[in-house]
Amino acid sequence: MDVTLLGTGAPAGLPRPDCPCAVCASSTSARARAATSLLVDGTLLLDLTPGPALAAARAGQSLHGVRQALLSHPHDGPALPVPAGLPAPVRVPHGQELVLISGHRVEAVALDTPGTGYAVTGPDGRRLLYLPPAASPAGARDSETPYDVVLLDVCGRPEALARLRATRAVGATTDVLAVHIDHTQPPGAELRRRLAALGARAVPDGTTVRAGDFHELPDVPRRTLVLGGARSGKSVEAERRLAAFPDVLYVATGGTREGDREWAARVSAHRERRPGTWRTAETCDLLPLLADRSGPPLLVDCLALWLTHTMDAVDAWSEEAWARGAERELTARVAELVAAVRATSRTVVAVSNEVGSGVVPATPSGRRFRDALGRLNASFAAECEQVLLVVAGHALTLRGPQEG
Repeated sequence: MDVTLLGTGAPAGLPRPDCPCAVCASSTSARARAATSLLVDGTLLLDLTPGPALAAARAGQSLHGVRQALLSHPHDGPALPVPAGLPAPVRVPHGQELVLISGHRVEAVALDTPGTGYAVTGPDGRRLLYLPPAASPAGARDSETPYDVVLLDVCGRPEALARLRATRAVGATTDVLAVHIDHTQPPGAELRRRLAALGARAVPDGTTVRAGDFHELPDVPRRTLVLGGARSGKSVEAERRLAAFPDVLYVATGGTREGDREWAARVSAHRERRPGTWRTAETCDLLPLLADRSGPPLLVDCLALWLTHTMDAVDAWSEEAWARGAERELTARVAELVAAVRATSRTVVAVSNEVGSGVVPATPSGRRFRDALGRLNASFAAECEQVLLVVAGHALTLRGPQEG
């Protein structure tokens, strides 16, 4: 089954007409994307968009063989003209199935937003799933076999991909393609990097993908350390990396602080950002979590607060205690954590503050914490397949796959 992506952009296209934003300004030439539309084996058209015949011609295809055109979501504005010879596009009610004369079977999939998804099985038995913008399957059931190709709004609804993984509709060999790409997402290499972290990819308009063909899948690192300064976006980057994976355990090392409203507001903002399927553990006892081989991915936020708790526990703030053995105890506990990271089989994304670029702390205890955190970051990073530094919301790869 061959799938030609006549367009891969949001319904308004990319760049959006008359939009002055930086993404639209840079989305020209090869980066431009028409509204998403798919041509399956030259006979099935999924979503009618402006200028479909021209888009097909640019991709080296023709619409003359199309026997069925299906719509997946409501279209704003006036009705689009249907090219001569193309069948009138329709939407299939949820749960119904079409059998085309070409041998394709199309099942309408219920969604959690207005619209319809389509599961297509080709004459060769290959299967694809196509979801409209901002959509996720509703009431998804376990799949007997994963789809060969899945096309969905990975950027706008990463939790939809997580749901498909949880029901085994997306497996290790599924080609996950991002479509409905809008100007809310960065262009070029940064888009490729973010998608690769989720196990997905994007292709230019006009690309033909053969379902079931081998291709190099994005390499998702198992252990990642995300560094950054205050309000750099490091926590958002860490959360984004696991947004398309089900059953994540968010490990909050900061805990709660009774009577501190500002801290409570910070914690609340983090919770509201996380997918509803994630669980939260407020603990600094990381060793048992890292040793649990059967557990889901861990997101640890953050190592700086873990270090604060550990320094409290060994009384490392006191110069007298430091001289009497607190330094040795702190070093031992850091070594235990690093050894646990080295031995873990779980997927781990950890967040930490990058230190040493600002003002030198005025107190010995402050300088002690800065030095200890710098050493912890370096030791932890040495055990990770990937290390990122986030600056002003932009992630720079220091170690591991470049992701674009």
